Amino acid sequence: MGQKVNPIGFRLGVYRQWDARWFAEKEYTKLLHEDLAMRRLIASRLRNAGVARIETERSANQLTVIIQTAKPGIVIGKQGASVDALRDELERISGKKVRVTIHEIKTPELDARLVAENVASQLEKRIAFRRALKQTVMRSMRAGAKGVKLEVSGRLGGAEMSRREWDRDGRVPLHTLRANIDFGRAEARTTFGRIGVTCWIYKGDYVTATGEPVMTGGPGREVVEVVRPLAAPERERRPMVAPSAPDHEEVAPVALAEATAEGGGGVEIGPVDSPEAADEAVAVLGEVEAEADVDVAEAEIAELDDEVPGLGVVPEAGTKVEKLPAKKPAARRRPAPAKKPAPGVGPETEAEED
Repeated sequence: MGQKVNPIGFRLGVYRQWDARWFAEKEYTKLLHEDLAMRRLIASRLRNAGVARIETERSANQLTVIIQTAKPGIVIGKQGASVDALRDELERISGKKVRVTIHEIKTPELDARLVAENVASQLEKRIAFRRALKQTVMRSMRAGAKGVKLEVSGRLGGAEMSRREWDRDGRVPLHTLRANIDFGRAEARTTFGRIGVTCWIYKGDYVTATGEPVMTGGPGREVVEVVRPLAAPERERRPMVAPSAPDHEEVAPVALAEATAEGGGGVEIGPVDSPEAADEAVAVLGEVEAEADVDVAEAEIAELDDEVPGLGVVPEAGTKVEKLPAKKPAARRRPAPAKKPAPGVGPETEAEED
């Protein structure tokens, strides 16, 4: 059986950052339990606020909590009352000054945890699981995802035996490390038991270790084009250097060309010391080759005139023009009829003679 690896943990330290960014040696256990208690508190208080991710950063005397949510208005409350109450409870748990930062998620359809929670809420309202899966996958693909996979597991539809059902659209390359794949899970608490929901969303490829994805095409996605350097033109390339002499003395680069045409001589160009001189030499060689091609073409036309008299001459008015006889197609040769054997000659007669 294939072993399932968490896509977020698979990419930690390579392309994705940790949710808890702090280091401790002696008080590690204490600070870890503080983080877990604060995350449970935030998740319970902001159950309906669409919280997707909670990050913590610790310094000497301060704790920073970053909350990424799709509904910042619910987190802040009227005139910031909800944030102040949440900050007081977090300070009571940690015993330090707490700073709460709220980040808004503008496209919740591209966040795996929010998508999973949306499907779970639909299952709790007794909506058919296949309909919920198809609609959610379609909505995420329209929002700009390159691939979505949704899976539900449990007593689907109140069945006595639990099973798994899944739906997918696009591609979800789980084994590609540079692929920016978001992963989220949620649970639907129904009257006939809990149903687990798992979601994978492929958003594009990472460019750097900071976690910036490459999005190509589609509405609402940033297009990043990779511009490759073009090949240098022929005239800008370095001239070839002649092989060194037997006594290991340096030989200046020489561009030597011979352009021969019918009745014409050759052109030689001496040593070239500068790029400007090389350009002039190349231009001279081009002109010589063009003249040679023209001479060869004129010579071929003259040969044709000698072989076919009057070729290319426009006849005067009233003169008779001899028409060349049309070539008759070659007659097809009929196959020779098969020869009939002579009467009395055959395999039977041969056998009788023997």
